[in-house]
Amino acid sequence: MRTLTTLMLAGFGALSASSALAQLREAPYAYGGLSVGQSRAKVDENRIANSQLGAGLTTSSVTSDETDTAYRLFGGYQFNRNFGLEAGFFDLGKFGLNATTVPVGSLIGEIKTQGVHLDLVGTLPVTERLSALGRIGAHYAKTRGNFRGTGAVTPLDPIPSTRETNVKLGVGLQYAVNSAFLVRGEVERYQVNDSVGHRGGVNVVSMSVVFPFGSAPAPTRMTRAEPAYVAPVVAAAPPPPEPAPVIVAAPVAPPVPPAPPPRHRVSFSAESLFNFDQSNVQPQGRAALDKFASELAGTQYETISVEGHTDRLGKPAYNQKLSMERASAVKDHLVSTGHIDPAKISATGKGESTPVTKPEDCKGTRQTPALVTCLQPDRRVEIEVTGTK
Repeated sequence: MRTLTTLMLAGFGALSASSALAQLREAPYAYGGLSVGQSRAKVDENRIANSQLGAGLTTSSVTSDETDTAYRLFGGYQFNRNFGLEAGFFDLGKFGLNATTVPVGSLIGEIKTQGVHLDLVGTLPVTERLSALGRIGAHYAKTRGNFRGTGAVTPLDPIPSTRETNVKLGVGLQYAVNSAFLVRGEVERYQVNDSVGHRGGVNVVSMSVVFPFGSAPAPTRMTRAEPAYVAPVVAAAPPPPEPAPVIVAAPVAPPVPPAPPPRHRVSFSAESLFNFDQSNVQPQGRAALDKFASELAGTQYETISVEGHTDRLGKPAYNQKLSMERASAVKDHLVSTGHIDPAKISATGKGESTPVTKPEDCKGTRQTPALVTCLQPDRRVEIEVTGTK
């Protein structure tokens, strides 16, 4: 009798709760970064010019420069996947004006704003790598003006300066290139004092690079690996036993009991079946499971068991729950689409209880890149079939 065709799927990915990006989102971590972009202010040219001109002078024309380059150096701490605290130094650039006066003269000025900020940053994951950002905070800024005149113009206050605490807001998107490198695109608004008695807003559109460090894992970039099937191997049935010689008047030997049906396991990478932190089977996962079900056509199987496994990273209760949900999702798909007999298939969540690796091979408890990589064999979804074909 031929044994059941053995199907093997190579799985090097991870259950999402234990993947590198999942650890980056779940575990607290510190980070630093740099932001560069364009700032734009609404310069009230006439009001600023009039505040610097003495009696008897009027403006005939006023032009302004309302854009410049802004940058920000920052550091922060991400408490969990949704909230972090961020502080930094910012420079909003320079904004200028040029006014021509009567009697003949000109007023030339520029305003520069620098300061420090403290923001509460909210993060909402959209996909495994993409998140939406929102921030609200306070900043303490120094705004300094520098005015000079020509001809009939002598500025009333050539170097005005103010220091003030105001509100800042922002929204944006963040993309995790990998667990050690993130990029952001943001729009922020700083409420500032222009140093001559007027409060207004400065808008900044920027791109940022963010570098997690400390306890955040930093493995190589994760990619979605499609499951690779090993070619089916058909084991030859053993030859029938030689007939026992018949001896007259001798008792007949009892028949040899049949061997139990063989068991065969198929391993799937969780990333090939699910998206991050979800238990819905994705299209590429459905295709892999459908192929598996088609291989069972005509098979006389007794039982099919589906098991979810994780490594030891993360919280045991969370790993147990997610492994059970994913095992149940695979079972339901095989029943509904693969036409597997629901009475013969079961689902079990093993969590981190049955690792493949040994403690002496993967030492440590801190979530380092080396440990995450070493524990990859533990993160799997297995299907065991008992039967013959």
